[in-house]
Amino acid sequence: MLTVIVPTYNEEDNIRACLESVAWADDLFVVDSFSTDRTLDIARGYTGHVVQHEYVNSATQKNWAIQQAKGDWLMVLDADETVTPELRERIQAILASGTDCDGFYIRRDNLFLGRMIRHGGWHMDYLIRLWRNGKGRYEDLAVHADVIVDGKVGKLEESLLHDSYPTLEDYSERLGRYSDWSALDLQEKGARATVVNLTLRPLWRFLRMYVLRRGFLDGRRGLMIASFASFGVFLKYARLWDRQRPARQKAQAPSKEA
Repeated sequence: MLTVIVPTYNEEDNIRACLESVAWADDLFVVDSFSTDRTLDIARGYTGHVVQHEYVNSATQKNWAIQQAKGDWLMVLDADETVTPELRERIQAILASGTDCDGFYIRRDNLFLGRMIRHGGWHMDYLIRLWRNGKGRYEDLAVHADVIVDGKVGKLEESLLHDSYPTLEDYSERLGRYSDWSALDLQEKGARATVVNLTLRPLWRFLRMYVLRRGFLDGRRGLMIASFASFGVFLKYARLWDRQRPARQKAQAPSKEA
């Protein structure tokens, strides 16, 4: 039995295509963070297994859902992702014939502003998204948490399709949230916002994506992706510096009179 977990929040533009692509699964488990649009109505047209749960961060929400899931195998799918027919057939074959693997990396093909990105590192996007129930959970990170699987992990070349950024507004809004969460993760690890981290790390990110991984071959989209990624590195360390500066820490300290 396969349970597909789909976390949602105001995903009325994406959720239908997402759930259509996994309608073949035994159980569709939608975990909603109190959407205010039509997400719930659309989701209930595909599954009766819809719950609402307060959102803290992505990893916490998914780990909560994992604990509730009943399938022998679990798959996590974001609402802006769809399973391709080739990936569906491969997963069905694995479940039917059995495997000695406890989890699988799945290739993710990424679209940016409506076009597939084939360079810059986005073409090498592999994520663990399928595993035996009881064998995997997400890292305790505020953002960009990976799944940790206790056992053998294989790799599937059949892909998910990820249409996360249809507009620049979507990208810039998410960049702001992710950089703040990344700064929190860095602070908890004891990292510092040094001059090197504020200057050389962003420059290296741009050069690696745009030059070494040939992001320039994706044209203006490749340039924008590398530039945004570079700025995102700068922004997370700038926010880390802001969190650690004495004036802010003093302002946030509890009053002695409290």
